[in-house]
Amino acid sequence: MIESAARKLAKELVSRREEINRELSRNGVRFGVYKDGEYHDRLFPYDPVPRIIESDEFDRLEAGLKQRVQALNAYLRDIYSDKQIIHDGVVPEEFVYTSAGYYPQVNGVTPPGGVFAHIAGEDLVQGEDGRWWVLEDNLRIPSGASYPLFARDIERRINPRLFRDVHVRDNRDYSRLLRKAMDFVSTGGIAVVLSPGRYNSAFFEHAYLAEQTGATLAFPEDLEVVDNRLFFLDYAGNRHRVGVVYRRLSDDYLDPFAFNPDSVIGVPGLLSAYRAGNVSIVNAPGNGAADDKAIYYFAPQMIRYYLGEEPILNNAPTYMPMFGKDRAEVLDRLGELVIKDVAEAGGYGVVFGSDLDKSEREDLADRIKAEPRRFIAQEVIQFRDLEVVDTATGDTVPRKADLRAFVLTGQNMHVWYSGLTRYSSVPGQMIVNSSQGGGFKDTWVLAPDTKDGMRAGEEITSVNLIPQVRKHALQLVTASKADNLYWLGRYTERAFTTLVQFYPFYDRVMDEDADAFRPFAHALDLPEDFEDFDAFIESFLYDGNNPDSVRSAIVCAFNNAVILRPELSSRLLQYIELALTNITDAAERSANDGDIYAQRDVADNMLAFWGGIENSSADKELKAFIFVGKYLERIDLYTRFHMPDDELDVSLRNLEAYAHLLDGLPLPQCFADGLNWLLAQLPQRGYDRLTAKLRAFLDDFRKRSIMHDSAEKGTLSAMNMDAHRP
Repeated sequence: MIESAARKLAKELVSRREEINRELSRNGVRFGVYKDGEYHDRLFPYDPVPRIIESDEFDRLEAGLKQRVQALNAYLRDIYSDKQIIHDGVVPEEFVYTSAGYYPQVNGVTPPGGVFAHIAGEDLVQGEDGRWWVLEDNLRIPSGASYPLFARDIERRINPRLFRDVHVRDNRDYSRLLRKAMDFVSTGGIAVVLSPGRYNSAFFEHAYLAEQTGATLAFPEDLEVVDNRLFFLDYAGNRHRVGVVYRRLSDDYLDPFAFNPDSVIGVPGLLSAYRAGNVSIVNAPGNGAADDKAIYYFAPQMIRYYLGEEPILNNAPTYMPMFGKDRAEVLDRLGELVIKDVAEAGGYGVVFGSDLDKSEREDLADRIKAEPRRFIAQEVIQFRDLEVVDTATGDTVPRKADLRAFVLTGQNMHVWYSGLTRYSSVPGQMIVNSSQGGGFKDTWVLAPDTKDGMRAGEEITSVNLIPQVRKHALQLVTASKADNLYWLGRYTERAFTTLVQFYPFYDRVMDEDADAFRPFAHALDLPEDFEDFDAFIESFLYDGNNPDSVRSAIVCAFNNAVILRPELSSRLLQYIELALTNITDAAERSANDGDIYAQRDVADNMLAFWGGIENSSADKELKAFIFVGKYLERIDLYTRFHMPDDELDVSLRNLEAYAHLLDGLPLPQCFADGLNWLLAQLPQRGYDRLTAKLRAFLDDFRKRSIMHDSAEKGTLSAMNMDAHRP
């Protein structure tokens, strides 16, 4: 009864698909894909028809997932210590030591709390007969929880009646469970989410989970190891002890001293601090030894060996070419099986024998004979199709889909009441990974069919959720983020003021003064040699290749803002996302759109963003970093347009007010550089009185300036209104 009601009401979301996707877009729910050597940041395709799992069915899944992850954790403890499972002949030692995920560097290390796999991503499919099969264990850096977490929040607001009438288990406690697991294993100090950088495919998730858990988003250059302890470096160079790192980069790149010496994105010495027990790493280094596709073969034996239980969940029938009997079976039935390269991930290296011609099968057979440890073969499981809305026609069509279930382990083990359901975008295609172009949908786990929707003794765990917006102190802002804040203020102001000042010139052109745009262009050091006004508009407003365009300013504002999601919050970042969407859409239709005032939406986005910053719970000093940049930019622009002194007095008073909030604090060098450059220009523009007032600021800024090298100069670069501008 509950399931039928859920399916009926879930269909209502289909009619709201555009609204939900618009909300996902404005909040930057993205997944990056590398194609032909280039990074493409795209929205993760979302389907509004949820996967629905009945309560009793999920209870069995939950028991099976806990059992499996418990055994995998036991296996990791064993092979990095006593290796009893090898001595007892359950897993041959050549499989363990030849695994690409096995790292002798962590041999003998028991992580804090004894937990290796704090977050397990278990990939499952449901066969046409209803049985669930585990296809893969992901114990290193499984991603994807943030997408259904974010989508559910939107769904609840789009159709609140649906969630009142149908008892779907609440999925909002993922962040709380993750933070509890991090705190349980912490060795004392702050918690950080370690991201390899802005252009990682899952960067949205890194930043979003840092925001939701209240952890500090850090990049490798923000961390250093001193005396076998890990420290976070703030913008002033002060050290803050780190007790737990939720790492989002692979083992090979984690520490160049211990793993890959050619890595330029790791933290030198991190493994030494970990081995000394001075920092916890979530998930533990070396976990790949248990989620190797070949080791998957032995998971049922692990459950029997460590737990003395029969496996609840099924492994896909798997063949190991390293075993002579299995190799013969694989080579004989190559056209019927699916072959997986154990060194690959993300759907790469998966080959269906039925898709190969005779020559390709012979080539694959030769590779299997030459490197039998490199491959496994599995029976093809005909798993269920799920309903998906075809974006082109609006019709409901069948598509293959899997489920990534998340198991979080700290003091206790929890299976998250949701999951990432991924579906293929191609009819009949069985590879559904997001890196292969697939999309995602929400996963609804129905509550028990009881009067209050809960089992006896079950507690409501989501009432004490971590607040969505935590107060971020300036002392936990890094040097690069200090620059981000400053340039975010400057770029948002540039987009706003140049647009607002453009309209009067536009009106004069419309009044048949065809050259009226030239004084405007001259004031901004823009070219004045356009053939006509339409060409100027296209270049000034929309040309993404023109560094002086409004569009370029908004793109640069976005590039600075997106790194600041934990400090600013997703709620405020959406205004920059909206401005980017608005200017991009306007650029696409500019040739056929005569409504230049549509750009007022962009100006409104900036106003909403600034108002939100002022009203946020962030430290006032952190806000001041943005507004110092904003009012320096406004003074520069206003003096370019020869605004009267009384208009400038307001901006100067605001600059003074925000600068006073920073009294006694060290300041980024960009503050002094920007002010120094501006002071050199003001006398030429006839603002001697203003120049004298600003010199006092320059002296103060100079005394407290801190020099550093930005890790991402390209995203922080100053505006290009002329070649010498800092």
